[in-house]
Parts: sequence; C-alpha cells; structure tokens
Amino acid sequence: MSQSNLMHRTALEELISGGEDSSHQFKADIRNEISLASEMVSFSNAEGGILFIGVADDGSLPGLAKKDVVRINQLISNTASQHVRSPITVHTENIPLDNGRIVIKLIIPKGLDKPYFDKNGIIWMKSGADKRKVNSKEELRRLFQSVDQFHADELPTNAGLDVLDMNRLKRFVQITYNQPLPEDSTELARLLTNMNLLHKDGALNLAGLLLFAEHPEWIKPTFIIKAVCFPGTSITSDQYLDSEDFSGPVEEMFIGTMSFIKRNLHKIQRNRSINSLGIPEIPILVFEELLVNAIIHRDYFVSAPIRILVFTNRIEIVSPGHLPNNLTVEKIKAGNSNIRNPILTSFIAKELLPYRGLGSGIKRALDHWSEIEFTDDRDGCLFTATILRKELHKLSELVKSSEKSSEKSSEKILHLLRAEPALAAKQIALQLGISSRAVEKQVSKLKEQNLIRRIGPDKGGHWEVMD
Repeated sequence: MSQSNLMHRTALEELISGGEDSSHQFKADIRNEISLASEMVSFSNAEGGILFIGVADDGSLPGLAKKDVVRINQLISNTASQHVRSPITVHTENIPLDNGRIVIKLIIPKGLDKPYFDKNGIIWMKSGADKRKVNSKEELRRLFQSVDQFHADELPTNAGLDVLDMNRLKRFVQITYNQPLPEDSTELARLLTNMNLLHKDGALNLAGLLLFAEHPEWIKPTFIIKAVCFPGTSITSDQYLDSEDFSGPVEEMFIGTMSFIKRNLHKIQRNRSINSLGIPEIPILVFEELLVNAIIHRDYFVSAPIRILVFTNRIEIVSPGHLPNNLTVEKIKAGNSNIRNPILTSFIAKELLPYRGLGSGIKRALDHWSEIEFTDDRDGCLFTATILRKELHKLSELVKSSEKSSEKSSEKILHLLRAEPALAAKQIALQLGISSRAVEKQVSKLKEQNLIRRIGPDKGGHWEVMD
C-alpha cells in the first residue's frame, strides 16, 4: 500500500473508531435511491456530514468490490441530482483497504437552500446518529427560521387590538416616538402595522402580543417564566423553598423574575450597618444580562417556559431552543451572536429591558462573574446558563477583595479626572481595563461622597475633583 493510501486508511480508522453520530454514518452497502436520498436530505438539513459506504454498523470494514464502487457512484450521482430537492453537490473519495476492497467516503455539505426533501416530498432531519421525518408545523418553522426565511416573533397570533394594555403602549409611544397614541382604531392599527407589531390580517404578531398585551399568557400560556428554589443540589418533586410563575408582558416577567432571584441570593453585610441590604453574593448585573438574553434569544417555536432553578451550589437559567445555526458556546463567549427574534430584540433595545447590545451580554456577565457554564443541548433543544455559587465561608473573602479593588479603582478614577476632567465613562473604562458599568458605579459613589461633582451637561461638561 502506498504512503498516500496508508494515510487515508489511518484517517478512516480514526474516524470510524468513534462510531456513528450526527456527523458520521456507516452503510455496508447501498442499493436503494430512496434510502440514500433520505440520508442526503437529513445531512443537508443539518450541518452536513460524511456517509461511509463499505463500513458496517459495528465499525468493521467489509469494503466494496470494484464493480460495486462503479454502481454506487452512479447511484450517488443520480440521487443527488434527481431524488433530492433542491439538488445538492456532493463529493466522493475512494479509500482502498488492504484486501483490495474499497470504502467510499461520501461528503454531503450543509445545505444553503433549506429545507431539503426527497422526491416523495418528505423532509428528513438528523436525530443524533439517526434521522427522522419532520412531522409538525413547529419543526418546519424552525427549519425556515434557521435559514432566516421567517422568525417566530413575526407570526400572527389569535389576538386582536382588544387585548392590548393601552396605558403601557401609550407610555411607550410617547417616550420612544414623542407622539400621542391614536384613539381611532383605524389609525392605531396603521401605527402598529408600521411598528411591525400587527399582521396584515389585523392580528397581533407574537412580538406585539409579548410586548404590549395585558395578559399574553391567555393566548400563549407556555411563554412564561417558571422559577423554583430547591433546598439542595438537585430537583425534588415535593420539596422547595420558593416557587413562582411569572407572566404578563416581557417587562413584567423580567421585573418579577429578577425579584425572585434577588430574594434567593445570599447577602453579605461586611462592615455595613444592620439595616443595610447587604451585597449580593453574585452581581445582579450577571442575572440581568443572562435573563434578557434568555427572553430575547429563546426559541418561540418551542412551546415551553423559561425556567429559573436555584440550588445551593448553582443557579440555572434554562431557555427553550438550542443555539441557532452555526453558533457554539465558544463563539457566544467570544461575543458572536445571531438574532433569532429580530422584532422583539429591536423593541427591547429601546430600553424596555436593560439590553446593552447584540453579542455583548454573555461577555459582560462573564466579566462580572467568571464562574458561569453554558450547555447547548441540541438533542433536548435547550440552552442552559449555569451560574456557580461560592461556599458561604468564601463569599466574605470575595467581598473583601472586591472592596479593595473598588477602592483602588476609585483612586485611579480621581487621578484620571484631575488630569482630564472631560473624560467620559467609556474612556475611563478603556484606560483602567474595567467595564463602563463599573466606572459608572464608582463615579456614582464618588459623587455621593462629595469627592467629585459635574459641571455642565452630560455632553460638553466636565468633572471637578473636590480636593
């Protein structure tokens, strides 16, 4: 065997040693175009993959005779062009074995024109190492969503203008657009249509319902937040310390859920009066970022609530839907993002919730609390952010260290403002290597202590250090 063939054989053995999974499939032989088309379709509708023909299910290598290689290569060509819609371009590679037989490595790319289906109109999807038919509207919609053809938040609901919380909508329109809310129903419908919240048939879309309906849970009862605090480190069916469901518009759900999280965090008094609220064991900003992320980026094609699970050693925020498209945990930690619900995101960015920019939430949460783990469960269609809690005896040292760091930061801020009084928070943060929010907190404390004061407006003014 030539050196090149030996390298191919070694690479083949390494690939098949791990067994079948969502990216690698084994077939001892293929004689049926319908069966082959289903494999091609399922790979194309997922992330692509490799089909090894001449490899048994148990990973052994019976291989193919040369006459079978010719037959199967013709079968592959016919199937890819005539039995898959839309036709796909595949690549094959023949890998020789020691006994003179051959394994065909069939590489099927990730599809760019999803969804793909076979000639009988069946859409196949990967399900772990196997495949299955798409048999629900929700699955089909998610497939269209993955290629940005439409989004869950733009789909019409069964709700009309009568379910709106007019006071909430009026306040938003006045603050955001500096105009009164129309009293005439025709004018109101026109405004909501222009705001991309009302479908052309007169029904609110999902974004309009979740943002401005008085009781969106009456129409979509599963799009709520369920929170439970357990006494130990695992879920128990009959024992819990605190439990509450949060419904209503997303703003109300966010406020209620944050209150639940705050009341179930440990508080550290350290050098504060007995009447002090204390310092939360984990910065509140961490939960703000992760909860907003869950509300904005959850998959609304999945009929399930967001779950907040509080344990003694961790707090989990569980969102329906795995990471979309080609996003991975590593990519989102680096600041990459993908807008799953663009209408909902655009409105929340208008200060309905503390949303600070696409792709920055995960990074900001990690900046303030590094002990966060992320799990992208593609089979279970869930994404979980796990915030690890520290043991109580370690929290005191953590707060002490934080206070020392805070004191050093405040001294540096004073030094910078003496030299350059016009510096903005972002500029200070850049020079000190900390977040803008941390700078704003320090500046607020310095103002309370009468160590600095603002001269002039936010734009065009400057700071005066009170020596």
